[in-house]
Amino acid sequence: MTILDRYIIKKILATFFYVVLILVAIITVIDITEKLDKFVINNLGTASILGYYGDFIPWIAGLISPITVFITIVYVTSRMAAHTEIIAILSSGVSFNRLLVPYFIAGFIIAGLSFYLNGWIIPKSNRERIEFELQYFKKNNMTSRSNIHMQIEPNVYLFIQNFSSQNNVGHQFSLERFDSNRLVEKLTAENIQWDTAKHKWTMRYWKRKQVDSIFRIQQVGAAFELASRGDAMDTTLAVTPEDFEATDRGYDGMTIDELTEHIDKMRFRGSTGVEAYETEKQIRFAIPFTIFVLVFMGVIVSSRKSRGGTGFQIALGFMLSFVFILFFTMTRTFAESGSLPPFMAAWLPNGVFFILSMGMYKYVPR
Repeated sequence: MTILDRYIIKKILATFFYVVLILVAIITVIDITEKLDKFVINNLGTASILGYYGDFIPWIAGLISPITVFITIVYVTSRMAAHTEIIAILSSGVSFNRLLVPYFIAGFIIAGLSFYLNGWIIPKSNRERIEFELQYFKKNNMTSRSNIHMQIEPNVYLFIQNFSSQNNVGHQFSLERFDSNRLVEKLTAENIQWDTAKHKWTMRYWKRKQVDSIFRIQQVGAAFELASRGDAMDTTLAVTPEDFEATDRGYDGMTIDELTEHIDKMRFRGSTGVEAYETEKQIRFAIPFTIFVLVFMGVIVSSRKSRGGTGFQIALGFMLSFVFILFFTMTRTFAESGSLPPFMAAWLPNGVFFILSMGMYKYVPR
């Protein structure tokens, strides 16, 4: 590594962390202003608020890191171009491809750090942030879910008409067990409640019906015989109240390993909304490559000395950042609605901007 490489890498990393700090500070101030009334209404103390923003700030920093990298590259390179440093470097015999090496080294450092933090560290702090927001900011969004259908074990299917997260009570509960696509047992209850002390479910006014071994298939209308019933009974199911919670962006609090496990569980149960979790997992793997693509494009956009000065190039960088965010948001929305495969949603912006960068690369002065 040459002195020039160290010089460029140092400028990129220093500027990157400075820009992240500035943007996070601005976003945090805006967020505090928007939530100030909620803090007052809920009588939250200073320690609680500081704890919340201790989890909020890393999440925002990880969220904006790809675009911050692009802005950093455009700013650093345009400043070097304005001071004729780029021209001097190329005139000394250094090729443009060789000039890209320190940029990609800095990009690799940022991408590796971003992947590790977004994949395993930030999700853990997000759990407390999400719990805080659900408790104080989104009380109406977490109270209930309706028409819950899922497979909880092989050939065992659960249905709850309505579940309240406030008291962990489900109404119109039904559990059906199949054998070779034939219903063999059905357990119903008017309501079912989670017992936090026993870590079990309590069913009230329950009935259990089993397929009659004599009639079975011959008489569909008389295929059941009443086996038992009761007023209350404790039982263990392969689900907990957390499986029924309707939380927005619940994947924010999951590491990559937990995401994989949760996706497998949702697929097994036939749960809806699995596309959002699959998209999030793909995005976490795509972000490091996004950083490399944006580093490459940033150098190309800003390496030429502009008559309009660095201001024009920085403005161009912001415009391209806006286009990328818009494109990324659109593909993610389509994926979460099931209109686009999650893999394509995560990697399509990278592919499109890489092709665009390669087209621009042909016209860069060397």
